[in-house]
Amino acid sequence: MKRIIGFFALLASVSCTKQLTETPHSFLTPSNFYKTAADAQTALNGVFSPLQAQTYYQRTVYIVGDPMDMWYPNPISGDRGDLYAGTYTGTNSEVTNWWVNSYKLIKNANDVIAYVPGINMDVPTRNNIVGNAHFLRGMAYFDLVRAYGDVPLLLAPYSDSVPLYPKRTAAATVYAQVIADLQYAETNCVHMAQIPTADIGMISTEAASAMLARVYLQHASTSFANASDNQNALAECNKVIAYAQANPTVLTLVSSYASIFAVGTKNGPECLFSIQFGAAPNAVNLTNRMFDPTTLPTYGGYGSLIALNSYFNSFDPEDTIRRDVAVGTVSGGFHWISKYRDPGVKAGASGRNNFIVLRYADVLLMQSEALNNINPADPTKFNGINQVRTRAGLANKLLTFTNTPASSDFINALVNERAWELGAEGQRRWDLIRLGKYQSIKAAQGYTIDNNHLFFPIPQSELDVNPNLVQNPGY
Repeated sequence: MKRIIGFFALLASVSCTKQLTETPHSFLTPSNFYKTAADAQTALNGVFSPLQAQTYYQRTVYIVGDPMDMWYPNPISGDRGDLYAGTYTGTNSEVTNWWVNSYKLIKNANDVIAYVPGINMDVPTRNNIVGNAHFLRGMAYFDLVRAYGDVPLLLAPYSDSVPLYPKRTAAATVYAQVIADLQYAETNCVHMAQIPTADIGMISTEAASAMLARVYLQHASTSFANASDNQNALAECNKVIAYAQANPTVLTLVSSYASIFAVGTKNGPECLFSIQFGAAPNAVNLTNRMFDPTTLPTYGGYGSLIALNSYFNSFDPEDTIRRDVAVGTVSGGFHWISKYRDPGVKAGASGRNNFIVLRYADVLLMQSEALNNINPADPTKFNGINQVRTRAGLANKLLTFTNTPASSDFINALVNERAWELGAEGQRRWDLIRLGKYQSIKAAQGYTIDNNHLFFPIPQSELDVNPNLVQNPGY
């Protein structure tokens, strides 16, 4: 999204003392900034821009979300090693990054949601901008609630009426707000086909529907699940699938798996929402350097994250299409994650790859998951997952009741399929927790994860400054 690639300085929340009589013309405040449609778009850019930070969706997203059974940090020590081993504490820098940057985004989203509706501008455009802000706030709170459980729920700009030391809000209430935000976005954002080229990267109705499906499935795995969660998830998946069937040039399961991640074909018709990166001076993405080996002259990466041999070997021998994209780099006797390679930049340079948050293949897999949860005997549950397998060259190895007879067999197959299809896309931890496999998979690696560590600790730096926060059990 061209208008979002540039970083936006956070709007200063300046309150004047009673003694100050001059109008502070040199400061941006809500009263003197939110005047025009251009101001509204600039403010929305400020909601998107934190996502590009290394400590958020440029790096931390997969550091906290993926070190399970696909790759390991090099070395297996320090904060990243603790995330891999499940021994993280409240001083873990990446656990802190995830919390801090989520609330930075929420602060900016709250400003847009509060102030943009008062701007005199084209109503559908205004609604779309506010809808985008609701989506991003909902996504950020979803990231927080599934990571930490109960978290402070702040829904208004900072003011004297907003508590300086907010307490944690029950996770069930946070989830309800996430769903409300995403439903607002689903109603008020435009459809994918209506997003102009200059605005690629903004949120569509279909992205909101897909994120709602993800939220409902995760909610269904909680202790406060609703009986309708899986049915709601299925309904949201079906909305996206129906749109894709009616608009195949806009949204589809593309024929080439590699093209999803290639820089020259990014933002293709499989991508529902991606964090936008590009060439300097715009925001570049160091993800390629995190996963690339240090070997020169070809790579020159950091060698920070190494693919597990077990992940490479887990692919079906005929699943070379995905394996060669996901772990196609071999150097120094190791396999390396290769999804984010950018051969168009010099060795050691950051890449131009987007980071994909939502794509159509995930919707198909979520549809299958929801159908299995609703009725394990429903044969249509194989449709979505088999479309994904067919694209991977496994049309002769589709799932049926013959080879996947029980619901538990289907879950095992889904756990594997999501690793092969969505590996290193920041979803693995949440998938394994939702599907009840996190502890057993880590146990097989020699790590014991107790129930308390299904949530991250509240960052110690937050506890130090907020006396109303209470640490999660077990930390």
